[in-house]
Parts: sequence; structure tokens; C-alpha cells
Amino acid sequence: MKFNKTILNSGLRVIMVPMADNPSVTVLVMVEAGSKYESKKQNGISHFLEHMVFKGTPRRPKASDISRELDSVGAQYNAFTTQEFTGYYAKAASVRLDQILDIVGDMYMNPLFEESEITKEKGVIIEEIRMYNDLPQRHVHELLSELMFGDQPAGWSVLGTEDNIKSFNRTDFVNYRKDHYVSSATTVLVAGSFDEKETLSKIEKIFASVVTNPKKSKLSVIEDQKEPGIKTLYKETDQTHLVIAVRTFPIDDERMPAMTVLTTLLGGGMSSRLFTKMRDELGICYYIRASHDPFTDHGDLNISAGVDNARVEEAIREIINQCKILTNDLVGADELKKVKDYISGTTLLELETSESRAEYCGFQEILKKKIDTPEEFMKKVEAVTIDDVKALARQIFVDKGLDMAIIGKFKDPTIFKPYLHFK
Repeated sequence: MKFNKTILNSGLRVIMVPMADNPSVTVLVMVEAGSKYESKKQNGISHFLEHMVFKGTPRRPKASDISRELDSVGAQYNAFTTQEFTGYYAKAASVRLDQILDIVGDMYMNPLFEESEITKEKGVIIEEIRMYNDLPQRHVHELLSELMFGDQPAGWSVLGTEDNIKSFNRTDFVNYRKDHYVSSATTVLVAGSFDEKETLSKIEKIFASVVTNPKKSKLSVIEDQKEPGIKTLYKETDQTHLVIAVRTFPIDDERMPAMTVLTTLLGGGMSSRLFTKMRDELGICYYIRASHDPFTDHGDLNISAGVDNARVEEAIREIINQCKILTNDLVGADELKKVKDYISGTTLLELETSESRAEYCGFQEILKKKIDTPEEFMKKVEAVTIDDVKALARQIFVDKGLDMAIIGKFKDPTIFKPYLHFK
């Protein structure tokens, strides 16, 4: 995969990802603004602002003006907010590039933030918060963040609190945007079939007035855990949802390729160790997955599952046991090859579309300020050895970095303490 990066005089970054003869093109604008950049009083404003960008500009005064124009060209469009960045994108047929670039650029550069729209959107976001709180398989991850990081940005919900949402006004959005939606924190990505020179010229014009103020920084994450932690939330559910996690490292750590192998070995695909043991052999769950979530200044490996209420202790013991095995036994050569082939195959499949290639480059640019092509990434994965996997397992599967969150019919977290240890 090829890409070209240009830094404009303003400091704004432009990344072009050409895909010859591709029928679609994606425009993605990403900014280093997420919940980690918020104060306690501001928590939730990054996500709320994302919603407000779709509510109108001077040229397109109503939300329906934006959606109607995008729908009229058959575009797919949306936005997302995370702890460390917000993204706005539109995808359409390649011949529609000029239109979607103009719309996305206009939204990003010129949001109105009308008080009447802010008031209406408060109700929408509060319902979004309540919706996700009613999904235990998702909410349990927020419970885990609260446990791992406590009362600091990494421990807060990206969506914020209902009280905060109700309190925001137009001045809050204007000031937050002025602090964070600046040129040096903004990356414009275009992926698909297009003329790079012409597109770069259009981007320069559309983003000519981008704010060039210095970017406001975020607080560093504080990690000071000394023993396993457990947090439970009582809820009348037909199954228990749990997530077990260990602390790892930031995204630019040189152990990332080994972490990709280890995570995939545990929970990547239906032949992974956890899926085979927990679902195929024990029949204890429907879903079981492992994922590594790295950020700029911390990371965690988490294993999540929804299990029979009567078999929670058994599930915890087996998940911990599968992790312990990796610290004691070497992975076989055939299994290591299978895992690497799986990573290679899924990586290529995940990059078939223009939006996936834009996101692939954008996430790395924002979090690492450096983009590894899929070929470079796979070369590093191929270099991972059996000893690398065992050494990494011994580094991360330690009691002092171990945490577990549970949503189900349990009020006393201490009942799980005997099972939550690697020693």
C-alpha cells in the first residue's frame, strides 16, 4: 500500500492514499481531540461537539441540508469520537470527490453551534448514554476503565455524564474548538481513485482559514496499581458479562508486533485458544474475544465474554489459566505460523475499501505520528519468535496489573478475589 504525506504551511497534515481504478473515494478529517483532552467539567464535550458539526454551517444552515446533499450523491457518512481523537468522514463514488470534500471540509471548518440545536441534541446524547448503559457487553468496558484509571480522563466515559451534557452551552463549544481544532492537530485523508495534485490544491483552499493556535495538551495517564482489582455492577441479566484486563504499553512500543501475535493467539478467530476452550470444549459462552487497546501513553490487553450466571467462577479460572499457560509453555511452531497467516490474511481483507485505508493511515498518524504500511507491519510480525511471545506473556500477565469488571447478579466483588491471580 502506498501513501503520500504533505504538511501544509499552516501545519495541517494531508495524507493521500491512491487506489488505482477504485470505484469509491473516502474523505476523512481527524483531529487530536477526545475525552483525554477534557477536564472533569468538560467530560463529554468532544463527543457532543462531534454531533454539533452535523447540525449546520453558514452555507448549509440546517442538519437536513447536510444530510440531503450527502444522500443525493449516495454517500456513506458518519463520525466517531474516542479518548484521543475525533473523525469525520464521507465516502462516495470517485466522481463525487469534489462534493464530499467540500461538505466535510465545510462541516469541520464552519459549524454554527446554534443554541436551539444544542438544546435539542442534549436529549439525543442523553438517550445515547442510556442506550449504551443498557448494553452490558459494552458498558462493562466502561466499568473496567473506571476501575483501571479512576478519576482521571482515561477513566471517564467518552460520552460524558448526563449532568455535564445538560450544562454545555455555545460558549463551551466555541472555546473547546478554539483550543483543540487547530491546524497542527488536524489531518485530512483522502483514499481511493483521484488526482492527487488537484485534490491537494482543493484541500489547501478549503482549509485555508484553519486556526493555527498552539494545541492544548492532555494530562498524562497515571498508573499506580499494586494488586488485582475487581469492580462489579449488579444488574438483572440472563448472563454475566465480564472483562479481564492487564496493563500493557503505548502504541509506539517496539513490542507491538509480539503483542499482536499474542492477542491473536488468545482470541483471534474461531481457532484461537480462548474460543476453542471456552466455547467449543466447555460450552460456557457465546462470545469470547481478546483485544489490545494501545494509546499514546498507555495500553491494555482485555478479554471479554458473556457467560452462564452459574459458571462465572469457572470462566474466570479458565481465562486466567489460558494466560498462565503462555507464561510457562512455548507456543508450537505450527500454531505460531497459523497465527501469523491469520494476521496477514485479515489485515489484507480489512484494507479492501477506501475508508478502511484512510482509517488505517489516520489512526497511526494521530497516535504515532508515523505510518507503517501493511507490508512493513507484517514484516515485523513475521520476525516475532516463540521466545518473544513467552517473554511478553511473562511481562504482562502479572498480578499487580490485573483487573476485572463484571456486570451481572453480583453485589460483592470480593467473592471473585480467590480466582483473580496468575501466581
